[in-house]
Amino acid sequence: MKDIILLGPKHSGKTSVGKALAALCSCEFIDLDEAIQQQSGKSPRELYRLGPEIFKNAEAQALSALFEPERTAAQKNVKPPEVPPSNPARQVIALGGGIADNPAALALLEKAENTQLICLEASVDTAWERISAGKELPPFLQTENPKESHRILHERRAALYRRLAKSKPNGIIINTEGKKPQEIAREIGRIVDSR
Repeated sequence: MKDIILLGPKHSGKTSVGKALAALCSCEFIDLDEAIQQQSGKSPRELYRLGPEIFKNAEAQALSALFEPERTAAQKNVKPPEVPPSNPARQVIALGGGIADNPAALALLEKAENTQLICLEASVDTAWERISAGKELPPFLQTENPKESHRILHERRAALYRRLAKSKPNGIIINTEGKKPQEIAREIGRIVDSR
């Protein structure tokens, strides 16, 4: 069985779909942002404020640990993460929306074996509505024109994620517009099961 990796621009639904998909598959759900915080002791936003490169290093390290848990755990002399016994070889991993700008993390994705890459797409307007509804904009959108900064980032990253998914033999692109997380999860489940 393959690890299912969800990628897409910020607020394309990776976490909500990932949780629904993991429940459907009876497997573990891992949010890369949470994995970063567990490993570093700081949230991705805190790390980014310390410097984008500091955050990118932490992101790549967390992703590497998910792909190679035994080796990473041995290096740190800790026990590797538990894998649910009902589904020993599969986990659903939701990546951060900005991983497109992290060459080291992208290289890990390119080399990762036994994975199913799924790109979630949401319109720039839908993503902006979700982002702007939060208490505070992310640091990289705190510009003179946050909405335009978001549009540029979203469109560039969405194009990269589409290309990445298409470059993998089993890559999948899913449009999430107007769909509930459970509906998207079932759609993904049907496609993955048929391959």
